[in-house]
Amino acid sequence: MQTLFESHVPECKLLFRGKVRDVYDLGEALMIVTSDRLSAFDVVLPTPIPGKGAILNQMSLFWFERTRSLIPNHLLDRPLESAVRDPDARRQLEGRTVIVRKTEPLKIEAVIRGYLSGSGLAEYERTGAVCGIALPAGLRESDRLPEPIFTPSTKAPQGEHDENISFGQAAEIIGRELAERVRDLSLAIYRQCAEYALSRGIIIADTKFEFGIDGGQIYLIDEVCTPDSSRFWAVDTYEAGQPQPSFDKQFVRDYLTSIGWNKQPPAPELPAEIAERTAAKYREALERLTR
Repeated sequence: MQTLFESHVPECKLLFRGKVRDVYDLGEALMIVTSDRLSAFDVVLPTPIPGKGAILNQMSLFWFERTRSLIPNHLLDRPLESAVRDPDARRQLEGRTVIVRKTEPLKIEAVIRGYLSGSGLAEYERTGAVCGIALPAGLRESDRLPEPIFTPSTKAPQGEHDENISFGQAAEIIGRELAERVRDLSLAIYRQCAEYALSRGIIIADTKFEFGIDGGQIYLIDEVCTPDSSRFWAVDTYEAGQPQPSFDKQFVRDYLTSIGWNKQPPAPELPAEIAERTAAKYREALERLTR
């Protein structure tokens, strides 16, 4: 599969390019193309990760199918040929593209944490709580939490950071009844996915889900439990009390930190070795989950 930094489909209307995905308007539906772009510290890097988009797409399709009994998702049973007639244009899209229903995305991100890491760890160390949820004293980095917790965040514009918010703040943004529904669904989806992943040697330490509304129905949208939206740790190397090796951009973050990049655009090019090692971790995660 060829590397794809940006898709170009002249016969379809490009709505926008996100950090990773290019979204096209098909009129009654959307076409989402998952590119090989990678962002670090909220900046899109100029070096694509070979095959990353296809891996993310395949992994989301896998989870969408496994969670279908819990919640409908935005996937439509519509072939790519129905939207893109040009075979040359289709070639760049195959394996990395889905056609989905249009929904109104909720204005929060549904974050579930099963382990203490990242911004949750920083907040716990300051306050003893995460997003207003009090946690037991004495927890260490990467400790498993007594129960998974719902810790929503705002949706920041590209280039800015999402902010952790309390359940009460989420309820103010989308309404209490819907916030409760999103919380309960997110916890159920996380538990099901995390239990399965654990049986395949992967800990899903935390993850984020996105939901959309169409005709009063709530749908699971965007991506599900990928290394871009989750922290994946290997069961066989897990050791609480310290940072964990992960199946994502760790090599990239470590490299960018080592060269002293100021985390402001433009980002530097990545050495080929770093890009390939990152691609290998994404492939390993997919193989572990789907083999």
